[in-house]
This record gives sequence, C-alpha cells and structure tokens, in this order.
Amino acid sequence: MTVKRVVIADDDADIRGLMVIAANRAGVEIVAAVDNGQSALDAVNAGGIDLAVLDISMPGLNGVEVAEAIRGGELTKSTLILMVSASVQLLTDHGIVADRSDSFIIKPFSPRVLSERIRSMLGLGEPA
Repeated sequence: MTVKRVVIADDDADIRGLMVIAANRAGVEIVAAVDNGQSALDAVNAGGIDLAVLDISMPGLNGVEVAEAIRGGELTKSTLILMVSASVQLLTDHGIVADRSDSFIIKPFSPRVLSERIRSMLGLGEPA
C-alpha cells in the first residue's frame, strides 16, 4: 500500500506539534509541517500530496486562500483539504470553508480525534 503524504500548516508551534503527533499516529508521511500558508502551498505544489491540513488564520496566505489555490491548480485540485480553526464562525460563515475544503475540525482538538479524521479522509483502516 502506498503511504499517504500530508502537508501541515499552522502558525502556532504548539498546535502544529499536536498536528504532527496526530499525523504520525495516523501512519502518514509528513512531507512538510510549516508555519505559513505560502510554504504550505509550495509544498503541495511540489506534487504528490494526498492531504493538506490547514489552519484558517495564518499570516500572509491564510488557509482559505491556500485552499483556493490548491483547488485551482490542475495538478493539485484533487488534494484533500482539512481546515482547522478555533473559530466556529470562520468555519461556518457563508459556506466559505465548506466550498473549499473536504472536512474541518475545531480547536482545541485531541490528537486522537485529528488522527482518526486524517485516517478517515484518506481511506485508511484502523491502525494496527
């Protein structure tokens, strides 16, 4: 089975660390764990990424802008997107996130919940 490849982006180092723990638990390869949207987009654009886990609120390019760029790219449009935010309002406002992502999770989250969501989105079975 091919290992699924994931990019993680959150400007909060502690949250990013939890995301890395969750992704490791899910059994995926973390290609990049970055603190800004542009770096996340660059990593996705490099190719072969199955899932991008994006915080909505980041300096520079925010998660929604990164998601729009991923969806608009011929080679990246099938990349799955999981949005993360502490703001329920941001996640539900005007369907913006729903239109640009495949799923979302609200902070604070447990690494176990995020790991399960990553596995579910990527069609991975239960961990061994």
